[in-house]
Amino acid sequence: MRHSRRTSATTSAAMIALSGSLLLTGCGSSKIGGNSGAAPDATQSVNAEGTDAALVAMVPADLKAKGTVTIATDSTYAPSEFKDAGGNIVGMDIELGNAIMKKLGLKANWQSADFSSILVGITAKKYDLSFSSFTDTKDREKQVDMVQYYNAGEAIATLTGNPDKLTGNAADLCGIKVSVQTGTTEADEIKNTVNPACKKAGKPEVPNNGDQFNAQTDATSALIAKRDQAMMADSPVIDYAVKQSNGQLIKIGQDYNTAPYGIALPKGDGRLAQAVQGAIKDIIADGTYTQILTKWGVESGALTADKVLINAAAG
Repeated sequence: MRHSRRTSATTSAAMIALSGSLLLTGCGSSKIGGNSGAAPDATQSVNAEGTDAALVAMVPADLKAKGTVTIATDSTYAPSEFKDAGGNIVGMDIELGNAIMKKLGLKANWQSADFSSILVGITAKKYDLSFSSFTDTKDREKQVDMVQYYNAGEAIATLTGNPDKLTGNAADLCGIKVSVQTGTTEADEIKNTVNPACKKAGKPEVPNNGDQFNAQTDATSALIAKRDQAMMADSPVIDYAVKQSNGQLIKIGQDYNTAPYGIALPKGDGRLAQAVQGAIKDIIADGTYTQILTKWGVESGALTADKVLINAAAG
């Protein structure tokens, strides 16, 4: 099964009610375990060098005339895109997007959006494009063009000390209470792969197909509060949550199901996709790309310039 932050552009988000008096972090905030949600290496400088005239010439006339592009993002998914303590949308994707748009002579207007509405919003011309941790898949390429820019996998976290002696293998989560964000591949993996395997082996299933939350921050908080025993999410999200947890969480096992994230663009506008592809290669060449990934502690997923591909999903 291929990794994907969300499995369907039309998946609706359903919040599972929280019981008892446990107070969890609210949607849109990155604050977990008392941390404010800053970049892991906030002192890392970022060049964000100037425009590329050849790429500017490739930008469609309507976008060039506007000068500002509307970029949709689901701002609950630290460290890729989330809101800081002041309510500003920040993260790896935001800084990459700003640097890429600068190469194209454009400014970015970031808008928070429900993940399941973003691709439809692009086809309806509500948004010009999206950075929102979309894994590039063949199904998504039927709706939009995808320019690959980063590799991410799936991973598992648990409480420090690993009290349940988990292995980091999703197949070994039978009977374990697992927090997960609604609509993700991780949620579908529990329902469609893990629990059927548990049932076949005569073992207890993951309760309720996982403890599901609209916001990833709430899923993380549920684990920290010991409401759940493990958490499944994209690898950069797990890595960031561990760093932000003040020593309360650890990552177990290795990343798996690694695949590229893609920037979502209107379908069939090849010059825009090529311009964005060129801008990514530019920021790789001038060092901005590495600086941004390092700032957010996610440099392990960096692509080389030859891997920045358009509509190249494997499945």
